[in-house]
Amino acid sequence: REVLVSTRAEAIAAAGKIGYPVVLKACSADEAHKTEKGLIAVNLASQKALTDAFATIVERAGKDYDGAYLVQEMVSGAREIMIGMHRDASFGPSVAFGLGGIFTEILQDVVFRIAPLRKRDARDMMRGIRAHKILDSVRGMPKVDQDVLATALMAVGQIALDHPDIAEIDINPLIVRGSQPVAVDALVVLTDAAG
Repeated sequence: REVLVSTRAEAIAAAGKIGYPVVLKACSADEAHKTEKGLIAVNLASQKALTDAFATIVERAGKDYDGAYLVQEMVSGAREIMIGMHRDASFGPSVAFGLGGIFTEILQDVVFRIAPLRKRDARDMMRGIRAHKILDSVRGMPKVDQDVLATALMAVGQIALDHPDIAEIDINPLIVRGSQPVAVDALVVLTDAAG
């Protein structure tokens, strides 16, 4: 659950509707790498924490910032995965699946398949990462709903086929809450021709 806001008062109202704890993020086409710029605050458990975070993010965004702010439900889980798409000039759109969050860049445990994907392709991708056991029942956590993941992987491939103006999609992370993967951040990059 999320609400796009422009002011501190709107952020407070949104958090009241969603319920604490919440996450606050800068939301602008010019801010693709929010974490590195300190434009995300997580696990804000009170109105004071939210207003303090809002002031900090506004300051860090700078006086020329013309975007909005996203107040989101705080999603907790010990496992993070990612789904993405990259449009290659030679091969066309390829779908990515792998470990998410900071582990995407650190461990680079990601597999790719050319779109479109069938359910079998999506399941092969899930088994194709080195850390595929993260999707199994482990340490008291239930098995990840792989039907949901397969559907998401196939959908990202279909979006790429249906919309040639999309150059990249990055859904990272999908936090696994119980058995359900929940997309908590996404980036869509258009081709130069699309503007």
